[in-house]
Amino acid sequence: MVVVAGAAAVVVVVGAVAAVALTGGGESPKKKPKATVAAPPPAWTVAAGQALSSGTGLRYDGTLTISGRPVQARLRVTPAGAASGTLTAGVLTAEVVAIGGDTYIKAGTAFWQTYATGVAHPEYYAGRWSKAPASVPGFDVPDVLGPKAIARSLKKAPAKPPTESVNGVRAFKVKASGAEYVLTAEAPYRLLAVRPDGQAAQRFTVAPVAAPATLLAELRPRVARLGGAADPGLRFTPGTLAFSNCDQNTSGCTVNMPATLTEPAAVPDGARAALRAAISSRGKPLGMCTGSGPVPANRSLVLRCTVTSKLWRHWMRAALDNPGSYPYEAKARVVGEAVDVADVPKLLARVDREREAVTKAAPGTPGPTVSGEPSVKRSERPEIATSQTPGAP
Repeated sequence: MVVVAGAAAVVVVVGAVAAVALTGGGESPKKKPKATVAAPPPAWTVAAGQALSSGTGLRYDGTLTISGRPVQARLRVTPAGAASGTLTAGVLTAEVVAIGGDTYIKAGTAFWQTYATGVAHPEYYAGRWSKAPASVPGFDVPDVLGPKAIARSLKKAPAKPPTESVNGVRAFKVKASGAEYVLTAEAPYRLLAVRPDGQAAQRFTVAPVAAPATLLAELRPRVARLGGAADPGLRFTPGTLAFSNCDQNTSGCTVNMPATLTEPAAVPDGARAALRAAISSRGKPLGMCTGSGPVPANRSLVLRCTVTSKLWRHWMRAALDNPGSYPYEAKARVVGEAVDVADVPKLLARVDREREAVTKAAPGTPGPTVSGEPSVKRSERPEIATSQTPGAP
């Protein structure tokens, strides 16, 4: 039986149509329209945006409603929009990291089952870094909470926005795409609160990040482990699993799995698929492997990975030295992959550029030294099975 994880995602493609008007020779020439110059943004929004973009980042604390349940959120966001933090609901927690415009979470199965609405087989994504589904936290973290993103949104605010009182302080209330922002109505126009869309009356309280080096020290190792992060927004239909180069091979055994992207309707830019496989013999584990690749325009690909474990080598040597029946089987699943291991150094470079921009380490005080280690790909209980005996590859 083949069980494939995934959740439907929707890709909207916006097209533009250009119209060309032709005039006959007998018509009088039309006057060229006068070029219009966009009005500059209000001075107060420019000042507020500069303060946000040149600061050390923002600290957000508040209560969100996710899948109808309250969740405590604690997030720290750099000026460029990278973020690190936690979501807490009683004894359930989820680590959060955002980088490159995308948000990822790492949480246990219970958290995924309770809060990741619409994700089939949440156990496929639990216990590892995975791209956050639309329901968690329910809005785009970099676009809604990133200081530079907020600065861009403020440029569209009116010169005299509505006001309200926040603890006795007169404050501007600015409605933007994705959120409502509350800022002091007097210079330096400090951001006081953010209310993401869909969060009823709940707000994040906001304060500057007091220790950016601490934020970046937490952020960097999380980003370093994003290689191979799963993407629940991609759904695949696998084909027939097959072995290759396994018979009497003490070096390893290769598992092959065709797969076709079934959701979303169009192949997203950068979409990838990942194969997670495990081989066993009569219930005894012989090794695990993973492999991944980009999804082509025709939506279909063949994924491969090779088990080269010590368990496989010892088992095959024993089978060759003691002739008899030694059946083996492979179980595997295909899931979406959000981050290629090869792209992790680029993401780390983003973090390092921010560290250089917002921190000035004291002489003789080293900064964070966490290396960009490759992702640790964990194998979960596979769902596809087939079997063979040595001598019948």
